[in-house]
Amino acid sequence: MAKDHSVGITDSDSAQMQKDAVLSHRVSNDVESSHVVDSEETTAGVIDSAAERALCRKFDFRLLPVLAIMYLFNALDKGNLGNAQTAGLSKDLHFKDGQYNQIVGIFFVPYVVFAPPIAMLGKKVGPARVLPILMFCFGSFTLLNAAATNFGGIFALRWFLGMVESAFFPLVIYYQTTFYRRGELARRLAIFYAASNIANAFSGLLAFGVFRIESNLVDHSWRWLFIVEGSATVCFSIFAFFYLPRSAAEARFLNEEEKALAYRRIQLDSSSTVNEKFNLKESFKVFRRPTTYGFLIIEICLGVPLQAVSLFLPQIVQRIVSGTVTINLYTVAPNITGAVMLLILAFTSDGLRIRFPFVCLGFAFTFIGFIIYAALPDVHTQARVAYFATFMMCWGTSAPSVLLSTWYNNNVAHEGERLTLTSVGVPLANLMGLVASYVFQEKDAPKYAPALITTACFGATGCLAAGCLGLYMWWDNKSRNRRQGVNLTAKDVPTLQLRDGPKVEEFRWFL
Repeated sequence: MAKDHSVGITDSDSAQMQKDAVLSHRVSNDVESSHVVDSEETTAGVIDSAAERALCRKFDFRLLPVLAIMYLFNALDKGNLGNAQTAGLSKDLHFKDGQYNQIVGIFFVPYVVFAPPIAMLGKKVGPARVLPILMFCFGSFTLLNAAATNFGGIFALRWFLGMVESAFFPLVIYYQTTFYRRGELARRLAIFYAASNIANAFSGLLAFGVFRIESNLVDHSWRWLFIVEGSATVCFSIFAFFYLPRSAAEARFLNEEEKALAYRRIQLDSSSTVNEKFNLKESFKVFRRPTTYGFLIIEICLGVPLQAVSLFLPQIVQRIVSGTVTINLYTVAPNITGAVMLLILAFTSDGLRIRFPFVCLGFAFTFIGFIIYAALPDVHTQARVAYFATFMMCWGTSAPSVLLSTWYNNNVAHEGERLTLTSVGVPLANLMGLVASYVFQEKDAPKYAPALITTACFGATGCLAAGCLGLYMWWDNKSRNRRQGVNLTAKDVPTLQLRDGPKVEEFRWFL
């Protein structure tokens, strides 16, 4: 743009410029719904506020509860090992030194290896079908844990459990991006992910009840935990298989007008092409962007504290109180407040349409919580401070997980690239469970000082990395506006224009 036109441009001029750009892109037929949509909107703004609110309410009531329950069972089946350990799993199965850490750690190897191929298969077949099948499988493996009699049996089952759980979270995130706009996504993912915190809390309550069962049907009380949780998972997966719609176009609870509106919303403010067929070569182009590696570094920093809390909170709390039942009961409140903090930060983030400050805040909570706990010489004399530190640990691990996934999904309009990045990023964070499982050594019990300090360092590094990436995006948006002589944000540019990402001059980062 000429220099003499680079200043004094009004909002209406800016809108007209964007309208001209958008009108030059006509949208092809939806490959699944056959809806034809002409992109006449000038921005990614609201089409019809009343109609959109009504549509979102339908999605919220019809989809979110089912997905949240599915993820609750996913988290229960992944994290119940820690509860079983407090009831004597290692002792009852005659584990040698370090073998418990091995069965915790082996889960994450197939979790990383199989996540991308299973997620890509899920994109091709449809997440609405693949997610319940995965749920049926991990419920079955959880049930089989109840029959394990030695280290080898548990070890093998944890391998297969990691395999079938690997693509679950990436596919759920992708599935929700096909129903919700970018600015609506964080709070929906937060409601969904809060099920993980509730699962951790419920796992403690469930363990509290199950471990009090007196029965001659099993030899050890922890077997009941696997039986109850695995059976419930398998039953619910069958219901989910027949309930979840493949897409908005096939949702039985929507009429034709609502289906058309759902398509237009996603075309304007989520995907460059709705329901695009998966192309492996195209999808791997996301790794040509430098920011992709910034997101992956933050995922690595998130993974250690996230898995430390998920897998070892009962062992951390064990330093404050004693008794199997009491320990599991004391894990409930921190996890519940973690879910509350997640919802607060996610709703605020969606309201302000900004992600990175809240990601940084979550990492700060993590750092402070672990440092406080590690610094206390005697937790019994300062039990309240120590217990409060466990609350901060849970606050800090919940919010960044959701907001980070939402952040990079908001900045990738190509559906295949979005799924590929998520299917690498989420398992990479979970791979850091290997670090968590090997720094929490039994020889360091009950204080676990090396583990707590290591986890705190990852929290501090994550805060710094997220802040640097967010500031870079802010600077790049300012530079693009200055070159074009406009004042645009991410919400001013429809995603149908952004298939090629930052290469497109109109691209704006969703901060």
